[in-house]
Amino acid sequence: MRFPGRDAIVATAGESIARGSRSFAAASKLFDPETRERAWLLYAWCRRCDDIVDGQDHGHGMTRVAAPAARLAEVRERTAAALAGEWVGDAAFDALRIVAAETGMPHRFAWDLIEGFALDAEDWRPQTEDDLLRYCYHVAGVVGCMMAVVMGVAPDDAAVLDRACDLGLAFQLANIARDIGEDAEAGRCYLPADWLAEVGLTAADPMADLNALAILGTRLADRAEGYEISARGGAAALSFRSAWAVLAAADIYGGIARKVRAQGPRAWDSRTTTSGGEKLGAIVKAWGSAYRRAPTPRPAGLWTRPR
Repeated sequence: MRFPGRDAIVATAGESIARGSRSFAAASKLFDPETRERAWLLYAWCRRCDDIVDGQDHGHGMTRVAAPAARLAEVRERTAAALAGEWVGDAAFDALRIVAAETGMPHRFAWDLIEGFALDAEDWRPQTEDDLLRYCYHVAGVVGCMMAVVMGVAPDDAAVLDRACDLGLAFQLANIARDIGEDAEAGRCYLPADWLAEVGLTAADPMADLNALAILGTRLADRAEGYEISARGGAAALSFRSAWAVLAAADIYGGIARKVRAQGPRAWDSRTTTSGGEKLGAIVKAWGSAYRRAPTPRPAGLWTRPR
């Protein structure tokens, strides 16, 4: 049996990111060719796992799925094969096989991400902010760590990986703020129970009072901004082109959180997005920021990923 080569798998991964995330696709174009291909390979695996567990198509159309445990077992089985260097026969899992082998990526990062999918499969709900941040690590912060390795960061460089994790946390907090309404329609709520109780809302109906919900949307945006600032301060450890891509992505996703905060109770009238012009503006702005980048201490008081 003849298996597809690396070029074919990279091409399929490029199609996946173009369909699944315009923001990430735009930012990935700023990488050097080798890093860009590896970023696409990693994205393809992350996207495919999420789609299997949530019954989506490239991140769209999330619904409650039958047999979530079986879907999660499928993801684990295929991931284990990929990390063992075996041909899986699924382009996204073969993409993981390639990128893990080429970068020396720690396997624990892949398993940490799958634990995030397990939380969703169990219909898990956060009780506290600490719970929320642990969830954000498992579904996005660890992806930041994997992307840092793709960009050439040493797998044992804890300080830089912490900053990369912070960017993932910022992205996920922005996503949660933007998607409260869509998540509620699918029977999910990622707002901590103690936050909801504080403003008189419940996980069963977080949309019951949009003025109260806007308080929590603002809180999520504020938290996202704090982690975004930390991530920007870590960009000095990256090559120019990688820093350019990271800073552009930070501005694009940071823009989503800032729009949610600015819109208040109207933030969930329609899906908050960044326009093509705004993405281009972020890319131009990030070019200058990448030239001027300088290391800064990680701000005190931020939650830190598990080691």
